[in-house]
Amino acid sequence: MKTEEINGATVETWDVAEVAAALKANEIVLIDVRTPQEYMFEHIEGALLMPMAFFDATKLPGQGEKRIVLHCGSGVRSGKMAQAALAAGFDRIAHMDGGFGAWKAAGQPYMGTDMATGAPKRVPAS
Repeated sequence: MKTEEINGATVETWDVAEVAAALKANEIVLIDVRTPQEYMFEHIEGALLMPMAFFDATKLPGQGEKRIVLHCGSGVRSGKMAQAALAAGFDRIAHMDGGFGAWKAAGQPYMGTDMATGAPKRVPAS
């Protein structure tokens, strides 16, 4: 994990392996900041959706028991939303380096769409 201090607050950048392990151990709340369309097409199972266009850091859950980790498609939008969370008063927030693209490239499982039926389907780890 990389950390960056900004005006006394911390942005953590987690790699895919760290996020996968913490998600499996139920230690984090993973929040997807991509569009609803991106999320519906494919997403990390268990991730909550708070699209960047409607992102309101004041509505994020507290981090008393679980760290919040944001993610997007590449890590750019989640990095911006991490900054927004700091501006809203969070003293520590995390986001996933490389986003969903890195998650898929690492062979992690996710929910996809069956192109023949349009139904959701689990895409297992590779």
